[in-house]
Amino acid sequence: MIKALLDFYFWIGWERLTLLLLVILIIPSLRVIGPTQVGLVIKRLSFKKLSEDNPVGFKGEAGYQADLLMPGLRFKFWILYKEEKHPWVQVPAGEIGVVISQVGAPLPIGAKSAVYKKVFGNFTKIREFVKESGQKGVQRPVLPPGTSIPIHPVGFLVITKNRVYGVPVSPELKKLMDKTGGLTPQSFGLHTEQLDVVRIEPVPSREEGGKTIDMVGIITVFEGDPLPSGDIASRLGAFVDIEELEKRGENDARLIETILGSKNNLHNNYQDIQAFLENGGRIGLQHDPLL
Repeated sequence: MIKALLDFYFWIGWERLTLLLLVILIIPSLRVIGPTQVGLVIKRLSFKKLSEDNPVGFKGEAGYQADLLMPGLRFKFWILYKEEKHPWVQVPAGEIGVVISQVGAPLPIGAKSAVYKKVFGNFTKIREFVKESGQKGVQRPVLPPGTSIPIHPVGFLVITKNRVYGVPVSPELKKLMDKTGGLTPQSFGLHTEQLDVVRIEPVPSREEGGKTIDMVGIITVFEGDPLPSGDIASRLGAFVDIEELEKRGENDARLIETILGSKNNLHNNYQDIQAFLENGGRIGLQHDPLL
């Protein structure tokens, strides 16, 4: 056997052997990732196994890998790895992107959305998300209009008005995708108009000769602790500030001004749901409207 290998080596020559190895081993391992693409790496072989509730490998397990191939010419040994190309998440102007995590800790019983931490950023760092106890399910921040970022396609699904980014791991979603040819906002119980940016703007009246009428937005929140008994709307901090003003003997005008004042600056007009909840926001009808 050894003699046959040596005979083959001398017959083919060093230059030809080097070229053959280059063709067989090196060239197939080069991956070209486009400028708005990521390469999802899949490890073929490993003695390590994924945990039962985690679809992504963080420590060299077989299967989907946490680290993506970024745009450019990349090297991954083809015998051990293969890759799938996926587009960057792009949220068009005038729309938002809803993020659903498929990795992390389970949501607490009764929770509808996952706790957000600033270290999560815009969900481009899957290792930081898992390390800092990110939770599976719907994430509280949405991606704003004009977003264009590389997000792990197995770690997160992103729902926009006309496209769902990512690879679902849920058997139900996989079955639905195979049946319909793709996922839509309706696959997640969303209507397309819910993914438009909310605009509060004047509208012409039909009853007053086309006069322009100013509008406000009345907010109902679906996440948070229940309202105290007897309350019909949630006001951040309840009315503790009013009680303090009354103790100081402030006049009625000052009390009315405070009651009618808005605390929307504390949560960026309800855009930061995590800040809303951390400031004592509760579920249901809200005291402060959008102007």
